[in-house]
Amino acid sequence: MIIFLRSALFAIFELVTVIPYAFGCILWAPLTLPWRYRLTMGWTALTIWGAKSICGVNWRVIGQDNLPDAPAVVLSKHQSAWETLFLPSHLPRELCFVYKRELHRVPFFGWGIALLDMIAIDRSNGRDAIEQVVKIGQEKLNQGRWPILFPEGTRIRPGKMGKFKLGGAILACRTGVPVIPIAHNAGDCWPRNAFFKKPGLITVSIGPPIPSAGLTPAELNAKVFAWIESEMQRLNPEYYAG
Repeated sequence: MIIFLRSALFAIFELVTVIPYAFGCILWAPLTLPWRYRLTMGWTALTIWGAKSICGVNWRVIGQDNLPDAPAVVLSKHQSAWETLFLPSHLPRELCFVYKRELHRVPFFGWGIALLDMIAIDRSNGRDAIEQVVKIGQEKLNQGRWPILFPEGTRIRPGKMGKFKLGGAILACRTGVPVIPIAHNAGDCWPRNAFFKKPGLITVSIGPPIPSAGLTPAELNAKVFAWIESEMQRLNPEYYAG
């Protein structure tokens, strides 16, 4: 009952904060991109704070010193909505998500991301979508921003690893930048598509950058997969015992 009440209060908290922030995004649209990003990500930081204060979803980061002061592509484990809020508001550089352009039509949330000049692609073009990611991704890297992708493509429940898609590895190899691998266990506290948010500690583990030079996208993808899988087993050994 306590978890239900906390989760309900948090859902209300999200609703009453996202609407004014969405209108705020429109008001500060004339500002420069760094200011728009900083102000908009105030909502994601606020939501992470709300999850901690209301639902007891705490977090810690290990491997922070592995983050380079250089261009890179971020490839992260995907278990929850939590990491999509945490990473852009807590990593040191502006992140650029890769997503389908249709999300811009979503009321409130879509308005905010539409003004952040990320990597919105037209997936109806099929194979051309990868070329869009590489072309726009290079532009973002030139601006000092980090493209971020979830190679599993969808949220995977704790204890499982989804097959990694090649898009992020192709972007890294074609642009010659390393990959920052990130593992986490957010799904333990904030399960996929779940109303209930469980109290607990989420660990975000940032790995050493994996160079793309001299590797094919498949080889780079395999290295990233291996690091994230190994780290997930270390973070949650109970899922892999036996």
